[in-house]
Amino acid sequence: MQLNIYQSAFFAISLSLLFNYFLLRFSKKIEFIKVKNEKRLVNKNIPPLGGIGIALAFLISVRLLGKADSNYLFIGFFGVMLSFLGAIDDKYVLSWKVKLFFQSIFIIIPIFYLNLFINIEPIFGLDLNNFLNKIITVIWIILLVNSINFIDNMDGLASFVTGSICVQIIILTYIFNQNKLTDLTVILFCTIIGFLIFNYPPAKIYLGDSGSTFIGYLLGFISVLFTWNKFGSGYLSYFLSPILLFFTIPLLDLAVILNYRITNNISPTTGGTDHISHRLLAKGFTQKKVLVYFLIYSFYNFAFIISLLIIGDFIGFLLTVIYLSHFLLIYLYISKLKILT
Repeated sequence: MQLNIYQSAFFAISLSLLFNYFLLRFSKKIEFIKVKNEKRLVNKNIPPLGGIGIALAFLISVRLLGKADSNYLFIGFFGVMLSFLGAIDDKYVLSWKVKLFFQSIFIIIPIFYLNLFINIEPIFGLDLNNFLNKIITVIWIILLVNSINFIDNMDGLASFVTGSICVQIIILTYIFNQNKLTDLTVILFCTIIGFLIFNYPPAKIYLGDSGSTFIGYLLGFISVLFTWNKFGSGYLSYFLSPILLFFTIPLLDLAVILNYRITNNISPTTGGTDHISHRLLAKGFTQKKVLVYFLIYSFYNFAFIISLLIIGDFIGFLLTVIYLSHFLLIYLYISKLKILT
C-alpha cells in the first residue's frame, strides 16, 4: 500500500497517538531505575517510553509514503536501533561509554556507507578525500543526538523545540524543492505532535532516551542530506547548510550545562536542574510560559537565519557576526542565572 504525503501524515499522527497510548498503559507495570544523587525536575514514575512510539510510527509511515528512498529507510532503521538502545538505557541506566559507543556505530555506518558529509574541508583549503568531512559529520550528529537528549528536561520542552525545528526545515526544504526531505520531516513532525498530546504539561509520558536520541539522530541526518548551493554567491551559500543554524537552542543549552558542570566538578552525564528551562523556572516562570518563550525564540532565530540567505555577501558577513555575538551574549546571560534547587 502506498499513500500520498497527506495520508501518510494522518497515519503518522494516528499511529503515534495509538502507540503512545498503549505504551502508557503497558509501562504502568514497569518500575524504572532512578539514578542515586541525581537531581530531576520531577520524581514521579512517569514512563520514558514515548520515543518507541514515535520511532515505530515514523518508520511505518515513511514506508507507506510512496516509494520511499532506500537511503532514508537505511538511516531510519539505525535510528530505530538507537531508539531501542535508549529504551534499554531508560530501564537499566547504561554507562555513558556504552551509549556513546553504540551512538557512534549507528551514526558511522550510514555516513560511510551512503557517503554523507558536511563539506568542511574546502573552508580550510584541504582535500582529504572527504575523510575530515565525515569525521566532523559524525561529531556533529553525536552532538545533536545528545543536545536533544539534554533538552528533554521538562514537560513538553523537547517536543516544542524539535517540533519548531521540523517546521523550519519543512519551510526551507519546500522553498528549495527538496521534496523528499520535506515529506520526511513532515512525517517526523506529525509523530512528535501525536506524542505531544501525552507530553504537554502535566506530562503523562516522557520521550526518554528512546525518543530524544531518535529525533536528534533524524534531524542530524536531515541537516546533512539537505542539498545547499542555491544562491551561488551568498555568504553561507556554498559550504555550510543554513539548517545547521536551526539547532541554536539545544546547542546553547548543551554549552550552558557543560560549562556549569565542568567548572563545578560535576559529571556532564549526570542529570540535573541546571538547564536553561530550569533557570527560567527559578526566575518564576511557569512551565507553559517557558515553552512559549522557547517557541518565540526558535522562530525569531529562524527569521534571522532566513535573512542571511536573501542578502549579499558583505551584509551577510556582518549579520553572521551579529548572530554569533547574539549567541554569546545570551549564553553569558543564561550562565549567570541561578539554577533550580
